[in-house]
Amino acid sequence: MNRLTIYDTTLRDGSQREGISFSVSDKLKIAQRLDAFGIDYIEGGWPGSNPKDIEFFRKVRQCELQHAKISAFSSTRRAGIKIKDDLNIQALLAAETSVVTIFGKSWDFHVTDALGTTLEENLAMIADTVSYLKEKGREVIYDAEHFFDGYLFNSEYAMATVLAARDAGADLIALCDTNGGLMPFALQNIFRYVQSEINIPLGVHLHDDVGMAVANSIIAVHMGASQVQGTINGYGERCGNANLCTIIPNLQLKMDIPILKPDQMENLTCLSRYVAELANLPPQEQLPYVGENAFAHKGGIHVDAVLKHAHTYEHIEPSLVGNKRRVLVSELSGKSNVLYKAQENDIDLSKDTPETKMVLDKIKEMEYQGYQFEGAEASFELLIWKALKIHQRLFDLIGVRAFVEKRGNNGQIISEATIKVKIGEKEYLTAGEGNGPVNALDQALRKALEEVYPELKHIHLVDYKVRVLDGKDGTGARVRVLIESRDERKKKSWGTVGVSHNIIEASWIALVDSVEYGLMCADKTKMKEFRKAVKQFRKEG
Repeated sequence: MNRLTIYDTTLRDGSQREGISFSVSDKLKIAQRLDAFGIDYIEGGWPGSNPKDIEFFRKVRQCELQHAKISAFSSTRRAGIKIKDDLNIQALLAAETSVVTIFGKSWDFHVTDALGTTLEENLAMIADTVSYLKEKGREVIYDAEHFFDGYLFNSEYAMATVLAARDAGADLIALCDTNGGLMPFALQNIFRYVQSEINIPLGVHLHDDVGMAVANSIIAVHMGASQVQGTINGYGERCGNANLCTIIPNLQLKMDIPILKPDQMENLTCLSRYVAELANLPPQEQLPYVGENAFAHKGGIHVDAVLKHAHTYEHIEPSLVGNKRRVLVSELSGKSNVLYKAQENDIDLSKDTPETKMVLDKIKEMEYQGYQFEGAEASFELLIWKALKIHQRLFDLIGVRAFVEKRGNNGQIISEATIKVKIGEKEYLTAGEGNGPVNALDQALRKALEEVYPELKHIHLVDYKVRVLDGKDGTGARVRVLIESRDERKKKSWGTVGVSHNIIEASWIALVDSVEYGLMCADKTKMKEFRKAVKQFRKEG
């Protein structure tokens, strides 16, 4: 069996997902990360389709890739013209990649109704394009578009198309489920037959419209496929492509097929989130292996078991793919959840410690009121510090006032906030303006604190969410505010929460927690004092 290769098409097929528009700089950065990760083939785009891809192929030649081969993508020559006159094919050659990937029609319906040509001409288009590119010294991967659907409707003609590619010298033929509707048992039967008729390496290119792309990819490898094509995070048109972030660890960790070095596999989660960042999309929390929830535990019984033996509720060690275990705290929590979160902060608690029960009771009481700590772990950590009576407030609020003014039907809305706080023995009175009352509160608080706590200049509010907890109460309903903040120096983010019938008060609670937690973490001296206080507290019983 040939060595299994991984072919990434994030930069081409993945970019067809709604909302993704990679710049040339983005594509170059992703290509270099994919290369470092250990991907074998990187499909850079379709040089005949747009200037951006032409520029990418020109610039990527200057990148010193260590492992991956860059592939340029195009269709077979157009019907009724000579291949030397086809501008797409000439652009493909001008990309100067050692590998080219071309696609051709396998489904007779597409040939006659989409291309508007004859079945014979389509076979000639495939053969002419493959042989011409081979003559130019390229490694040629032939993507048999709509192959599985074509086979189900007209198996004889579908086979004729891939045989034409084989006979013309294709190095590998990738069978495509372009509509993404293939079921595993159908893939097995068709793939087995193609294997018996074609004696060159086969690959698969599968879409996920019925949620089977990963399963079908794994089955194809099990049956002897030499290449799997897919995208990072499963990005792609409609429901996406086969997700390489799931396929790769399944192959290596579950099927013992060597794909990457162990230290490369540890970069999987980081790669997933890096590509999501450049795609300007939020990471998908529920993704296997790399999602934030992949190793998250909420139920108290589950957490108790995981603390004893991780494999009770985890199929692998999270660090193998660069992820980490997360324990959530909620009304479903038991003492084990609290203990785990305490241990993460070097706080020595045990099930018999009165403070453990105090924290647990407080959590359940607060969640009954509408609090939620699953996305606000910073507020939870502050709760533990307060339970141990070692939390020190960084400032005391004397008073705060916020107002919103709108003059006339078309007048501008003005938001202002005034705040008075006490730090030590000194009082500070400041005011701030913002695009809303919460923004104004944030600005006013910063002005008051930055003189004493200059670290605050590096801490910024990056997300703000409001949820109405009981809509039947109308405008008097209780609301929950979740705030996400980030320290740009430390590249650290944290969440805090506040709940009230008044949205300003809820926002203020979450904002204060955010500032206190951020400043505590930013100040190394204060953190050392905090750790020392924890140890002294435990020593004194």
